[in-house]
Amino acid sequence: MALTIKRLLKANYKRWRYLLKYSFLTRNYCKFITMSPIVKILPHYTYEDYYRWEGRWELIDGIPWALRPPPEHQRINVNMTVELSNSLKQSGCAHCKVYPSIDFKIAANTVVCPDVVIVCKPIEKDYLDFAPALVVEILCADTMVKDRISKFHLYEKQKVSYFLLVDVDKNEIEIYQLDEAGNYKSVPYNPAQPFTFYLKDDCQPSVVLNNIWE
Repeated sequence: MALTIKRLLKANYKRWRYLLKYSFLTRNYCKFITMSPIVKILPHYTYEDYYRWEGRWELIDGIPWALRPPPEHQRINVNMTVELSNSLKQSGCAHCKVYPSIDFKIAANTVVCPDVVIVCKPIEKDYLDFAPALVVEILCADTMVKDRISKFHLYEKQKVSYFLLVDVDKNEIEIYQLDEAGNYKSVPYNPAQPFTFYLKDDCQPSVVLNNIWE
């Protein structure tokens, strides 16, 4: 069964990936897909399918996305994990933890795998089923549109307090924080100076984000 799914995904991968790339360019991409003939050729899966797949995948609105991070992406992922972990320890925050590449189940047909998250509550299942305090996504060519558009709105809707987008090619990090209306706003900062994340009243780690490039 798992092998059949894998063959089907490979057979359809280029076709629906190309179509989705352009359908995700607006905030109303879900409406576009629903009303479009594209929906007739796109596969649709749930968490039960996702759980049986080999390799690393994400599932957004029933559409599978393969994850193939290049080496530099993985190096920066490790550096970010270390920087965030060290900053939590230095701040004395004991109940918030850093997790790299954990499954975040948002709905039956949507499971994402952020590069790094900070979670401030116990995880009682095999996956995260509530919003983390912070999410980091490291951009690469294959996932840039998905991360900037579809996952941006997913995390905003789930009320993830901080969303960081890391551009490895430009050595830049964008920080977005939820405002009082529940919308992400870009936060200006000096990457060479400590930036403080206000995760909880007693958990305020400060991180020099430029350190991840070393």
